[in-house]
Amino acid sequence: MLRVGSFFQTMFIRSRGVTRDESDALPANLDRATIRKLERTIGYHIRCRDLFVQALLHRSFPQKNGAGGISNERLEFLGDSILNLIVAEYLYAKNPIAREGDLTKSRSRLVNRKALAIYAKALGLSDFIFMSPSAAQSIGKGYETITADTFEALVAAIYLDGGFAAARRFVERQVLNAIRGGTIVTADENYKSRLLEYAQSHGLGVPRYVIIKEEGPDHDRTFTVEVLLQSERHASGTGKNKKDAEQAAACTALAGLL
Repeated sequence: MLRVGSFFQTMFIRSRGVTRDESDALPANLDRATIRKLERTIGYHIRCRDLFVQALLHRSFPQKNGAGGISNERLEFLGDSILNLIVAEYLYAKNPIAREGDLTKSRSRLVNRKALAIYAKALGLSDFIFMSPSAAQSIGKGYETITADTFEALVAAIYLDGGFAAARRFVERQVLNAIRGGTIVTADENYKSRLLEYAQSHGLGVPRYVIIKEEGPDHDRTFTVEVLLQSERHASGTGKNKKDAEQAAACTALAGLL
């Protein structure tokens, strides 16, 4: 069992908002193998185990010693602000001529609940969350909220454990992976219209979109769509609905054509 044992680590926990009594009340079933798996999943070396246990602790999880209120909600509060700052800084640097309103819209798309749930799903974060059986079986928006909130708490845990640079690396990695994968779109772009214009002006005909895969339960479907030009496969994209998947496929196709 991996435990926080040193005096320094104990003082670190206290200074970051986890008291000694709260630490004793945290679930202890994160063994060394699970810790290592979590580290590989998030791409970060964990120093303070209890901090990350708390980040993964949903309020529905039965807590020891009658310690009510010990959950990831405080970390979620902090993570929300850190996430907004990191994404704002990223967009500001990547879009030097963008207007304030456009930057705000882009940030909203990258930090809203749907986007956070997408990041969490890509990480398989639900496999690590401590929650009650009823919460684990919840469907639709309720479950999406749990994973999104946990993602924010995890950002805060990385920030407290490793500093702002470590949190930035983690967040930017998730955001870039989602953008590149077509599951998140940051701008008001109609890629299908742009691809249609390009295809017709270059004698490629009308693009055709074909659904090649549907995954997940009815309340949380993921679609994969392929775009064909002159019956030739050009690109594919994924999304939470057919429209988003088609836009993602068109975006990828344009990137390869332009």
